[in-house]
Amino acid sequence: MRVLILSWEYPPIVEGGLARHVHKLATNLARQGHEVDVLTRGDAVAATGGQEEQVAVHRVPEPARPRDLDTFIAWIAAMNEDMVARGRALLAEREVDVIHGHDWLVASAADRLAREAGVPMVTTIHATEYGRHQGWVDQHPQSHIHGIETWMARRSEHVIACSHYMRGHVADVYGIGEERVSVIPNGIDATDLRPADDLAGVRAQYAAPDERLVLFVGRLVYEKGFQFALDALAGPDGAIERVGKVRFLIAGSGTHEQELRRQATELGLDAHGTFLGWIGDDALHTLYRIADLCVVPSIYEPFGLVALEAMASGCPCIVADSGGLREVVPDAAVGMRFPSRDPRALAALMERLLTDDELRDRLVVAASEHVRRFDWAEIARDTAEVYARLVPEPRASSPAARASTG
Repeated sequence: MRVLILSWEYPPIVEGGLARHVHKLATNLARQGHEVDVLTRGDAVAATGGQEEQVAVHRVPEPARPRDLDTFIAWIAAMNEDMVARGRALLAEREVDVIHGHDWLVASAADRLAREAGVPMVTTIHATEYGRHQGWVDQHPQSHIHGIETWMARRSEHVIACSHYMRGHVADVYGIGEERVSVIPNGIDATDLRPADDLAGVRAQYAAPDERLVLFVGRLVYEKGFQFALDALAGPDGAIERVGKVRFLIAGSGTHEQELRRQATELGLDAHGTFLGWIGDDALHTLYRIADLCVVPSIYEPFGLVALEAMASGCPCIVADSGGLREVVPDAAVGMRFPSRDPRALAALMERLLTDDELRDRLVVAASEHVRRFDWAEIARDTAEVYARLVPEPRASSPAARASTG
């Protein structure tokens, strides 16, 4: 197959998990013999593109992304125009069998290039504006984004979702048949989770030897549910009082950060933990190794990559019984689930895991086997099968054309 993938982020430009997902998918498709081009954004230095693990990366130069949402939407529209122009030049040099866009951010460019090339358009929907805002999408700019997502889902020849939960969610929210949506989970490569060499030294920065360390990771936005996690730590029924000598770390940044910091202060938690802000992958992989417990309290979670990374790193998990987290942590053999938005239930589970070393050890062993199911090579094969159903007879390969654009 000859595949053109569109994504608004791709390493080294990483805004979140989408960049890593597209990178792993693209490189594994290439290893399996498919010809893969990635069209993405970058600064002027990177605008010429390049070869990475047999994936041809083509970048359109864009200014730094704005933080104001209205300005951001206009910026996205301009980026799509630039992607169309670059994509047209690429399609003039070679033919493709399918165009695969990731989320609404590249929907316009993916649509126009697919129509001009006369090939199917596949879209992976990683999350929805409807879900991120608990259905409140009647006001601008949420209504604008929701409208694009609805059009994108209905226009695509096929949609890929990362969990069975998301399959039903996408079908319901956008009014499409579930037969048009395939479930292909996100993956994990344990060899990428490289911690620092001095784990003991890093842990000593955050907790004493006799203290338990609880980790929370993610964008600090309302739907991630960190407000309920803070409630579960505090007060006479909270985990700190129940267990004693508990410290917490919150790694991430986002629009809800100041509200969470204010809440922590009001709950008397400032002396018991640290807000780390945004951290890089190296630091995050180290935190997974030094923590005694990772908690993922999301209200809305299409998949649950943090839980998967924690389990692959040997850190036991408690997750909310919501969304795709039910599939990442399917039973009590590999992790614990609590009713979403229930701080008292979360506090009770935190106490149980932080005081039962044998239970934590059992979870770690079982989880290390469980995460093997989320293999990127298998994910790439499943994705290629989606392409093949839409393109029964791929166009003839043209190595000369590819070599000429190195």
